[in-house]
Amino acid sequence: MAPRLCCSSQLLFTVSFMAAFAAVSNAGQVAVYWGQNNGDGTLADTCASGLYNIVNIAFLNVFGQNRAPGLNLAGHCDQAAGTCTSLSSEINSCKASGVKVLLSLGGGEGQYSLDSADDARAIADYLWDNFLGGSSPSRPLGDAVLDGIDFDIELGGGDHYDDLARALSSRCNGACLITAAPQCPYPDAHLDAAIKTGVFNHVWVQFYNNPNAACQYADGDASALQNAWARWTGAVPAPADVFLGLPAASDAAPSGGYIDADTLLSQVLPAVKSTANYGGVMLWDRFRDTTAGYGAKLQGNV
Repeated sequence: MAPRLCCSSQLLFTVSFMAAFAAVSNAGQVAVYWGQNNGDGTLADTCASGLYNIVNIAFLNVFGQNRAPGLNLAGHCDQAAGTCTSLSSEINSCKASGVKVLLSLGGGEGQYSLDSADDARAIADYLWDNFLGGSSPSRPLGDAVLDGIDFDIELGGGDHYDDLARALSSRCNGACLITAAPQCPYPDAHLDAAIKTGVFNHVWVQFYNNPNAACQYADGDASALQNAWARWTGAVPAPADVFLGLPAASDAAPSGGYIDADTLLSQVLPAVKSTANYGGVMLWDRFRDTTAGYGAKLQGNV
């Protein structure tokens, strides 16, 4: 009897451990965009909130075609005046607390595009030297080394972003994250070729502000979102996982897609989380989340 009791106990422990491991392995992360409104609060406070695993600094929205690359961080700092270097200590504070900090390229406003593979490689070199592990005498955010680069390309064409992704991957050699924020209509008009390179770590699809594309939550109906989610998760190449990109408040998505947190947790997320390459939830943006408290409701439930 004793051996059988021992073995039963071991079996129970093994089953419990595997169940716990499965739950942990399927646990999602939360990413958020920061930088487009003074109501964001500080970057350090954003990371110290304990609500986010990844923070995207938004945006480097001028680059390519011999343009001098430029940051637009709303009222947080002014690159031309050199005041953005003050963020270096905040970035290091985030990293010390285990939060990954990325620089997001693009956004809905700006002047950016790539006209050749050489142009893409030159931008990759610039990003490496000025924000990642390289060196430059004029690093806009100071000496802090960011954890990666996010592609939020919403303007112009999609030419040569695949070249940029490959060049960054080669530069990083596994030492930094490369992420993308496509719109929910599949395939994305700007990032399809880039995502298909297979060098991305996370793809957070924007399931909002696409009212005519039948890919976002609307009028209490999640079927369009779920169909689009299935298509995206079935198409994104490994090793990337896929995040559900959502607005943190209704006014963050004037063209729709908002899902209140209770509905998300009870009706939408259970089905989404069953996907093998589910990665978590992305929120636009920290400013709205500070007042709406959306991230707080997701904490521990993603």
